[in-house]
Amino acid sequence: MNTDWAPDVLGAPFQQRTLPLGSDAAGPVVATVVRRLPGAVPRLFAPLRDVDVLYVHGWSDYFFQTEVARFWNDLGARFYALDLRRYGRSLREGQTPGYTNSLSEYDADIAAAIEAMGPRRGRRLVLVGHSTGGLILTLWAARHPGAAAALVLNSPWLELQIGSLGRQALAPLVRAAAWVDPLGRHPEVDLGFYTRAQREVGSLPEGHEDWRPARGFPTHPGWLAAILAGHATVAAGVDVGCPALVLLSSTWTAPLQWSASMTSSDSVLDVDDIARAATRMGRLVTVARIPDALHDVFLSAPEPRARAFDDLRHWLTGGALAR
Repeated sequence: MNTDWAPDVLGAPFQQRTLPLGSDAAGPVVATVVRRLPGAVPRLFAPLRDVDVLYVHGWSDYFFQTEVARFWNDLGARFYALDLRRYGRSLREGQTPGYTNSLSEYDADIAAAIEAMGPRRGRRLVLVGHSTGGLILTLWAARHPGAAAALVLNSPWLELQIGSLGRQALAPLVRAAAWVDPLGRHPEVDLGFYTRAQREVGSLPEGHEDWRPARGFPTHPGWLAAILAGHATVAAGVDVGCPALVLLSSTWTAPLQWSASMTSSDSVLDVDDIARAATRMGRLVTVARIPDALHDVFLSAPEPRARAFDDLRHWLTGGALAR
C-alpha cells in the first residue's frame, strides 16, 4: 500500500492516498482515501475526539462535500472519505465507471481505507454513506458485526425506485441479462434533473464532470443485478449491529419532467420506500425527515442543510455516541 499522503484536489488541509487493489482486465485497480484532520483544540477536547469517520459516496459520484468533513472535525473526529474503485479519484483509463458485479467486492476497498487510517486502538469507527454508498455500508456493517460504533446514512439506496414488488418482478430479467451480457448498456434514464436542482440551489462545485457527469454514468445489467441483490438482502432483514441514523428528505418528486419542486425534494429516490426499508436494518434505527432537502441532504439549500447538520449533531452527541 502507498503510505504517502499527498495534496488533494480539494486543497489544504485535505490530503489523499492511493490504495492499490490488484488488477483486472483493464489494468491496475485502486481506491483512494481522502482525509481531513481536526485542529488541536477539538482533537483534545471535542466530544468525538476518539472517533474516526469513513464516508462512502453514491452512484456516479465522488467525495467533494467539504462542509461534511468540517462538521466532523469540529466535533473532534478524524474524517476519511473513500472514492471506491472505478469512481472519482480512483477511475482509471479503460475502466467502466462505477461498475461492479457484486457489492461485496468493495469489502477490499473499505478494509484498505481502514488500514490507511493507522493505529485505531481505543478509537471508534463511524460509517457515513450516501445513496449507493449507504447500501454498500449497510451490507458491510451487517457482515462485520461490532466493527462500527454508529452508522449514518444520507438518503441510502435501500430499495429500488419502483418499490419492492416491482423489484421482485424485474430481478429475474436483470439476472438473465447479466448472465448473457453483464456489460451491456441500458437505455439512459437520468435526464439530469438532480444535477440541475443542485446547481440551482448553489451546492454543486464546478469541475470534474468526468467524475460526476450531469446525467450519471451508463448502467449495465451486471451492476444492476448486484444492486437488486443488495436490496433483496435488506428487504429480508439485516442487523448492522450499531445505532443507525437515516436522513431523508420529507418528500420526493418523480424525475419525469423538470419541476421547481426538485430544488426542495428528493428527485432520485422514493423517500417513503426508503424509510420503510430502513426499519429492516437493525434494532436501533432513527429516521429523520428533513423538509425541503435534496437527495444528498447536505447539498440542499442552506436552511434544510443546517437542519440536517443539527439533527445529526443532536443524534451523535445526545445519545448514539455520548460518553
